[in-house]
Amino acid sequence: MEIFNLNEQEINRRSSLKQMMDLGINPYPAEAYNINTTTEEIKRDFDPQKENFKDISIAGRIMSRRIMGAASFIEIQDELGKIQVYIKRDEICHGENKALYNTVFKKLLDIGDIIGIEGYAFITQTGQLSIHAHNMKVLSKSLRVLPIVKEKEGEVYDAFSDPELRYRMRYVDLIVNPNVKDTFIKRTKIISTMRNFFNEHGYLEVETPILQPIPGGASARPFITHHNTLDMPLYLRIANELYLKRLIVGGFSGVYEFAKDFRNEGMDRTHNPEFTVLEIYVAYKDYKWMMEFVEEMIERVSLSLHNKTLLPLEEKEIEFKKPYRRLPMLDAIKEYSGIDVKGMEEKELLEVCKKLKVTTDKTMGVGKLIDAIFGEYCEKHLIQPTFIIDYPVETSPLTKRHRDNPELTERFELFVNGKELANAYSELNDPIDQLERFHDQLKLKDKGDDEAMFIDMDFIRALEYGMPPTSGLGIGIDRLTMLMTNSPSIQDVLFFPQMRPQKSVSKEEEE
Repeated sequence: MEIFNLNEQEINRRSSLKQMMDLGINPYPAEAYNINTTTEEIKRDFDPQKENFKDISIAGRIMSRRIMGAASFIEIQDELGKIQVYIKRDEICHGENKALYNTVFKKLLDIGDIIGIEGYAFITQTGQLSIHAHNMKVLSKSLRVLPIVKEKEGEVYDAFSDPELRYRMRYVDLIVNPNVKDTFIKRTKIISTMRNFFNEHGYLEVETPILQPIPGGASARPFITHHNTLDMPLYLRIANELYLKRLIVGGFSGVYEFAKDFRNEGMDRTHNPEFTVLEIYVAYKDYKWMMEFVEEMIERVSLSLHNKTLLPLEEKEIEFKKPYRRLPMLDAIKEYSGIDVKGMEEKELLEVCKKLKVTTDKTMGVGKLIDAIFGEYCEKHLIQPTFIIDYPVETSPLTKRHRDNPELTERFELFVNGKELANAYSELNDPIDQLERFHDQLKLKDKGDDEAMFIDMDFIRALEYGMPPTSGLGIGIDRLTMLMTNSPSIQDVLFFPQMRPQKSVSKEEEE
């Protein structure tokens, strides 16, 4: 096999691989390797008085080596941590095989290789818990050099910290930065806590289509593809809302889905084109009930992860203990901009935007103009959890009109640390009103708004069969994870965030 563009260390590792194979050692064995414990279990449960952990079988990646003649120390890392291993030539290589210690262990094994160790736990003369190996097996030869992070007297050196490299090579990031794993373990715990919360209430977890003939349920630009057999365009879903509400029409009292959604829009530290959303719909409820439901759920998530509700976030502290402030959207604009926009038409709002130096374009109607003012003047002030409630009709085409003011809707968004975390409605279940709202969206599309909603006539048909009063919620799992793990970027809470194509190998990777 010809090898191209390899540095000296990579060439040496391939040479070591060949030498192993020439010695009859398979560096990628097919048979399973029996593991009966972990580094965490040994550290937690080892008792030198009881002399437990006598027959250890463990596997892990070599993270450091100290070669000392006929005896050596290595450090291996499994999923849960690291532990030192003491290796003595005369115990792992017998008779004529003693030469293998000098050849294989001292020369052919490298940092990053995965090995199996059999032995027993003991305390060294320096007081360090270790494994005394009596057998070792190569399980996988590493052909690339790990960017090993060095620690000395509490200081970290040569950290693998370049964000682009970390996100692009998450597999390396997980190996050398153990704290990264903790973020993703917490993400899983967030989802399982929410799932348990919904199940306790008797709601059903469901699945809805990702490929959709109409991209409905939100105002967003979709990804478009083509189905060859049906000879028709399909869209990656921007939301699963309309399908879940069809299930409420069908008679379920509550349904929810942890969904992958896709929006062909900008990318920044809180936006990725592929993201995870929880959507839940509950019959015979309204948005006031949903606010209390959300407060209880988020408080439970915080307690589940941290056993407290006051959490650090960047340079601030966020209190997730209920209740949260409730602030009408138009009141928020008045509070933070000093201008009362209630009852204003499009022309007046354009003048207000000009005065406030809010960027506009010709595609923006009343709803988007109000939303632009709110985004510019209000969002950054909403640090503690705050429900922004009672949105104008123009900004909420799927929402029931407000019971006290038909110009508003029964909608809330939950903001934390200046960003939207959740969006919820008293769902519009009047099919005639809904069709009119869809037609209003078409007018916006005709003006050039490529995020305006399509008309979904099958959804209208479903509403015509009758949907009970319903409250629905969408909450961003990625953003919730950012809040609960004090992560500054959405890329820190996605295993594999979307990246630009890599133009060239970085200097750090070459080294």
